[in-house]
Amino acid sequence: MRKVVTGLALLAFIAVWIIAAGTIGTWLAGTNDWLQLAFYVVAGVAWIIPLRPLLRWMNSAPPPADQS
Repeated sequence: MRKVVTGLALLAFIAVWIIAAGTIGTWLAGTNDWLQLAFYVVAGVAWIIPLRPLLRWMNSAPPPADQS
């Protein structure tokens, strides 16, 4: 179940991230090319930082069942 929840959350987050990066990128269209390049490099890599805890949770072992 963890993989399903993580997959759906990942898809939703990436969709929002792409829309935000595209919107900000259009605002930067008239600026310096180096600024645009820096923005797209950061936007292309930085999405993983907020998702790391979610991915760690998905790949962690489930808690052991109670043996009582």
